[in-house]
Amino acid sequence: MDIKEQIEQIKRGISEIISEEELFKRLKKKKPLRIKVGFDPTAPDLHLGHTILLNKLRQFQDFGHIVYFLIGDFTARIGDPSGQDTTRPSMTEEEIEKNASTYKRQAFKILDREKTKILFNSQWLKDLNTKDFLRLTSYLSVAQLLGRADFKKRYEEKKEITLTEFIYPLLQAYDSVYLKADIEIGGIDQKFNLLVGRQLQENFGQTPQVIIMLPLLEGTDGVKKMSKSYGNYIGIDEEPDSIFGKIMSISDSLMYRYYEILTKEDLNQVKKLHPKEAKLNLAGKIVKRFYGDIEAERAREEFERVFKKREIPSQVPVYKLSTKTPILKLLLGSKLIKSGNEARRLIREGAVSFDGEKIREENFSIERGGILKIGRHRFLKIIR
Repeated sequence: MDIKEQIEQIKRGISEIISEEELFKRLKKKKPLRIKVGFDPTAPDLHLGHTILLNKLRQFQDFGHIVYFLIGDFTARIGDPSGQDTTRPSMTEEEIEKNASTYKRQAFKILDREKTKILFNSQWLKDLNTKDFLRLTSYLSVAQLLGRADFKKRYEEKKEITLTEFIYPLLQAYDSVYLKADIEIGGIDQKFNLLVGRQLQENFGQTPQVIIMLPLLEGTDGVKKMSKSYGNYIGIDEEPDSIFGKIMSISDSLMYRYYEILTKEDLNQVKKLHPKEAKLNLAGKIVKRFYGDIEAERAREEFERVFKKREIPSQVPVYKLSTKTPILKLLLGSKLIKSGNEARRLIREGAVSFDGEKIREENFSIERGGILKIGRHRFLKIIR
């Protein structure tokens, strides 16, 4: 494949590139390029939003380039301020290490192990001395930082901005300097940080990296970007039935958006299908990507059995009841619901039922065996 054809494939599905001319010059050298991507391990799961990045990285690997999969174990202690309207809570070393270990395992569901180098930015950032650190801060002005939209908004609203958040873009940029990155890939919300990387490379006498920005994937709510903190994510490590069910729960308009961003399907052909069939096909494709044909087919059969024929799933978690138990305590104790607020909301919305009868009151208690249903996809078998 010639360089122009490679660039056309690389451009598919991206939001912006700076710049195509520079990318052409790098590819023209016909030597393996250093493709950088950074993930701060702020949660244990990679989700479908992350796969947009991972798929683009795999594309570069297929063209013969090396991916530097950078786990920001040092920068995670600060937290990326991009798009945030409040300061992120700090994380412990234990939390970061635990999350980082899952990232490595999950990333290889898509990436080529032989063409991937996994690195931790604490390897070099922890050794920065005071002189080096002050040198870094001289390359970025307060005016530049307050010019970025999220900082500007928080400053005008008199919301707290810590000095460490100001430092974050510089640390991410220094990663590019240390790695001598040829290309850095990130979400469109990372544009400021990526541009600082180009600037800092020039300050250090390096050729500035090409930056490729990708669209953000909306979560299952169709409003906010997919994120574990918003509870609207589909984790790539979830059970096949869970992935399939969550895909089937999204709106038709969001389904077409997922087709456009997550697959190589011709959207015009997809729109000729009935929306229900198109959604079933999409759910199957996503499950197949991470679990193979057999699991994808089984997940479809299970979904149709449960939701079309109104049957109970073949595998349901069991909760042993020893005494009369309030519904809020049971929901939290079963770990199907993560917070009391979420449990109360689901009850108010009529999304919780016991043996087919909707539960309307928070003080409802269960004292016998039966099937508890939460929303459309979660079941709990209660036994005495």
